[in-house]
Amino acid sequence: MTPKILIIGACGQIGSELTHKLRSIHGKDNVIASDISYTNLDIVNSGTFEILDAQDYTSVKVCIDKHEINTVYLMAAMLSATGEKYPMKAWDLNMESLFHVLNLAKEGFIKKLFWPSSIAVFGPTTPKEQTPQYTIMEPSTVYGMTKQVGERWCEYYNKQYGVDVRSIRYPGIISWKTMPGGGTTDYAVEIYHKAIAEKTYECFLSEDTELPMMFMDDAIKATIDIMDAKPENIKIRSSYNLSALSFTPKDITQSIQKHLPEFTITYNPDFRQKIADTWPNSIDDSKARVDWNWEHSFSLDDITSEMLTNLEKKVLQKN
Repeated sequence: MTPKILIIGACGQIGSELTHKLRSIHGKDNVIASDISYTNLDIVNSGTFEILDAQDYTSVKVCIDKHEINTVYLMAAMLSATGEKYPMKAWDLNMESLFHVLNLAKEGFIKKLFWPSSIAVFGPTTPKEQTPQYTIMEPSTVYGMTKQVGERWCEYYNKQYGVDVRSIRYPGIISWKTMPGGGTTDYAVEIYHKAIAEKTYECFLSEDTELPMMFMDDAIKATIDIMDAKPENIKIRSSYNLSALSFTPKDITQSIQKHLPEFTITYNPDFRQKIADTWPNSIDDSKARVDWNWEHSFSLDDITSEMLTNLEKKVLQKN
């Protein structure tokens, strides 16, 4: 089956880079990008683009029919920090959009579906070190609640209706190409931007807050790898734990100071600290590594080098 792909939420942090990568693999005519507005002209102008509201079932179905789509990546979501400000909007967006694509897959309009989960499914009662694939999940945020419930529905639709849905629990994602979208791990992107622009940063998490993180290139690789895997190798249809490395704001500061010794940081934890305190320090992703050969590539120092080098280039280009 030649993939004819629709990416819903293609203008977001992960969606935008996933769109470019999939277009480089399958050709721009086979990867349709969509979002609720023209917020990312780079995506809009690099191939076929559709305005699409993920909460509108009819519009999603019309788009799938129009472009003869067989594979969907649902990347539209309201993330943790933003979701706490608008809890009902987060619930409605995150759940309605998932049900729409699950039902379209159940009805045969979609052959393969990717839906991202998150470490936000875990909560304060979850083991924090090397969090297992199967463990206590009592999320304390609306975002985490939507992801936990979504995982159960994905597995249900797979078992009851044979829907080929695949999912991974993303850790914090770091990228120099796009700004973050309202998540609790956003500091790990902001800190690099501030290091280049101002040589100082006020962090909204405490210096010893350890969280699972990943460079965007690894996250995109994992997303494509799980979708390319043979169906029989995908043994977990709720969502796979996924990890690369864990670090604290203090760790990332020390990594930056190897390149920019003058860089300084201060700490002023806000409401996001309470969210971060409920999440794991590290993740056991051995199931993904065994089932579909997941393997990460970037260390913290690798990430720092990539971030600072490319952000400096962007600044020079603007000037």
